[in-house]
Amino acid sequence: MAAELVVPDALEPQRWGLPAAAVADLGNWLREFWVRFRRCFKTQTRDASGHAWTYLRGLLGMETQRTFANIARRVIAPDADGQNLQQFISDSPWSAAAVLQQVRREIAATPALRTGGVLLLDESADEKAGAKSAGAGRQHNGRLGKIEMSQVGTFLAFYKGNVWTWVDGELFLPEHWFAADMAQERQRLDVPLEREFATKIELGWRMIERVKAQGLPFEAVACDDLYGRSGWLRRQLDQAGIVYMAEIPESTQVYLTRPAFGVPPAQTPARGRAASRPRVLSPEQPAEVRQLVRDGRMTFQRIPVRHTERGVLDDPFAVRRVWTLREGALAEEWLVIRHENEHRYTYALSNAAADSPAERLAWLKCTRHFVERSNQDAKSEIGWDELQAQKYRAWEHHLALTILATWFIAQTKLEWSQTYPCDPNLLQQLELEVLPALSVANVRLLLQAVLPLPQLSPEEATRLVTKHLVNRSRSTRSRLRAQRIKRGPT
Repeated sequence: MAAELVVPDALEPQRWGLPAAAVADLGNWLREFWVRFRRCFKTQTRDASGHAWTYLRGLLGMETQRTFANIARRVIAPDADGQNLQQFISDSPWSAAAVLQQVRREIAATPALRTGGVLLLDESADEKAGAKSAGAGRQHNGRLGKIEMSQVGTFLAFYKGNVWTWVDGELFLPEHWFAADMAQERQRLDVPLEREFATKIELGWRMIERVKAQGLPFEAVACDDLYGRSGWLRRQLDQAGIVYMAEIPESTQVYLTRPAFGVPPAQTPARGRAASRPRVLSPEQPAEVRQLVRDGRMTFQRIPVRHTERGVLDDPFAVRRVWTLREGALAEEWLVIRHENEHRYTYALSNAAADSPAERLAWLKCTRHFVERSNQDAKSEIGWDELQAQKYRAWEHHLALTILATWFIAQTKLEWSQTYPCDPNLLQQLELEVLPALSVANVRLLLQAVLPLPQLSPEEATRLVTKHLVNRSRSTRSRLRAQRIKRGPT
């Protein structure tokens, strides 16, 4: 057994960029952060920013069961019922879009994030008990790996270095939600009248266009194979001058040499209607990308991508110029194959410049990890999947405050790393190349310590339990009365 590494003063917080003064001021930092966004929660008739502060503290300070009632009881007072919070999330007309726009403006105004950022497009599903929530239906839930009653969102994350956060999101409404017999349900759940059916791919492109128009800085877009298999989306990105790294299924077909492509010449003598659409004219047949690996037609080389807490990510990669049919047109793209953990192959297409080095392509291929981190942080740490409201607006408002919470943590991590750098001697003493950065859980733990939620006294807890028992008794009594009325005299 290897001897345990002993590092003097390794547990000294100052060496890890955690000075006592900065930690003690973290609660004030959060309050100043909230003040910057207060105007986003003001409507023509009232200022709802106080509820935003309560909700934000609940998301960041509580560990589980972040319902309206529980947040109100923990943050406001033990006897608060959460009705005002529910109205704030479900019905208040404050603009979720204004919150997201300011987050994106702050990212754009951060010098360290102005270059080198990547947008990550993905979807995420949340299991629902019934079909009463906006967009709920039996659809694929990637988290569960099967078709289940779920609500699906399409999300756009921003990533650079140790910063990752959602920056936009759209609730996917399955096509049956726009049928005539669903009009009353759409009205009940406040689905906007102007909302029309859009595929997840169309929602993704809509978000990319939106953040680009608002000046969010990014150098490329990465997405999984749901989006990457869409020739339409890849063409839209290419025409907009946006570099993409798009995952594709292993059955995707490519040409290894440029095929002749065009409108077939008219036959002489003419036989039937002349062809008008361009097509591949060469006899060469395309090959599935998985077959290229099986046939040994791809050359792999191990490329160091980045340091991780599990070691160096340096999988074997193969890159090659190929030609594809993209929306009926011939396109030259990079095929990038990763032998992931040396047990499975994953494939992507990219429109990066023809002279792009393999190292750059391999790095882009691996950025999608951080949209998974964004999804996990939002759900596991911030309570994204704990929303119990049904309305369309509630989903948008909960998204805005979830993004606000994750941006606060991302910004804190970035600013602390710049202002309070770690002791560089730790690298040599710990025998590492890169020191671990603060995690979302780390920042939340510090925040919970300096801005603690009130703890219930035994008397307050007893009073709450008694109130809960009384409410349950009243509910049972009401059901019994209704049951007796329904059954009639006996």
